[in-house]
Amino acid sequence: MQTYTTVGRFTFEAGERTPVGSVLLEEHLKLTDRSHMAPFAGYLMPLWYSSISNEHRAVRESAGLFDCTHMGALEVTGPQARPFLNTVSTNHVDKLAPGRAQYGQVLDAAGAVIDDIIIFCRSDDCFMVVVNAANDAKVQAYFSALTSGKLVIDPDDEQRTLDHRPAVRDMRNVTMLGDCRVNLALQGPRAVSVLKAAGADDALAEQLMVLAPFHFVEGEIGGIDCLISRTGYTGAQVGFEVFVHPARAVEMWRRLLHKGVPVGLVPCGLGSRDSLRVEAGFPLYGHELAGRHNISPIEAGYGWAVKLDKPFFVGKTVMAAHAAEYDMQVMRGELPGDKGIRPAKPDDGVLDANGRCIGWVTSCAHAGRRQCALLYVERGALREGDTFGVYYAARRSSQAAQGRKEAVGRDEMLTADISGTVVSRFAKF
Repeated sequence: MQTYTTVGRFTFEAGERTPVGSVLLEEHLKLTDRSHMAPFAGYLMPLWYSSISNEHRAVRESAGLFDCTHMGALEVTGPQARPFLNTVSTNHVDKLAPGRAQYGQVLDAAGAVIDDIIIFCRSDDCFMVVVNAANDAKVQAYFSALTSGKLVIDPDDEQRTLDHRPAVRDMRNVTMLGDCRVNLALQGPRAVSVLKAAGADDALAEQLMVLAPFHFVEGEIGGIDCLISRTGYTGAQVGFEVFVHPARAVEMWRRLLHKGVPVGLVPCGLGSRDSLRVEAGFPLYGHELAGRHNISPIEAGYGWAVKLDKPFFVGKTVMAAHAAEYDMQVMRGELPGDKGIRPAKPDDGVLDANGRCIGWVTSCAHAGRRQCALLYVERGALREGDTFGVYYAARRSSQAAQGRKEAVGRDEMLTADISGTVVSRFAKF
């Protein structure tokens, strides 16, 4: 993404901290070895329990349960909540009805992506905003800076101010008064069966059976108060995120596994969460959104969530200019993944049929006997069904010493190490 202005740039320095376990840490250690745990966004999280491939397959064929309690959840309330969120989100929060959820992005006035979010409308003046774990503190700091009037919000009018002052509260902080929530993700075709076995009564189970994507209901499962949304990050056509009080998260985790295993449920770690989202084509902040390439929502394939018909949102000036002239885009491709084939990695070069570098791999993961890759490439250089090549950048100094490039640039002429095929931008399973 080109930088059109630096006016209104928001900077945030996250402090270093020792990774801590989520509220489910002890539950994970009962199911997997500590060597399978790894730091992620300030938390110690499971990479896998059995294997990434087994857990990936379970989500596609039965059901998988993910610990997402590390993700941020903010409550935004009051008469100014909706206009505030409509100003800071790229999407039409003004049209969001109670019981509905909506994907969008939060930008600064310079057009940089602060995070991509999902907003849940619980009532006309009460919203829950779910943010990426790695950006939780940044989003909270950004919202605070906006409401205190410390930031330029419009590069065309630097005196413009944000007049909305809603109450913003961290819903994971149990020391604060009010409703608290953390997230467990239940994904896969048997998800409703798992929830019913876990204690959803007939009325709730019937609601869940017909619940449309990006809708949610509130009810009880086994006596535990839940907000259950038809959302997820796996590409599963049937999947839910179950938001419970942090104090009930362990109980809900145990209940879902105990009742769900007989109908095919397995616990899943970060490894399969990543391979599933890559297979589905979903961007990850820092890879296919923002990151070192400064990828915009439009380039990522989410231009539909950037509502340039809105009178105003923070970052609109830059997005409008960018939409008219962007020349890179994220695409999805498949590569051979049989045993012995070297996997593609982020920053490997993507080549056209003539061997010209047109971009880079941003993410790649195995799904069965194939590799699924997300590619950041020149707009229009590839179409669905086209063949592309990948040049393996040097992974070690010994490879560089033998002549392999450590980094490749656009327009370099290279020889492909492996070839793949462009497939549709997104997939559902």
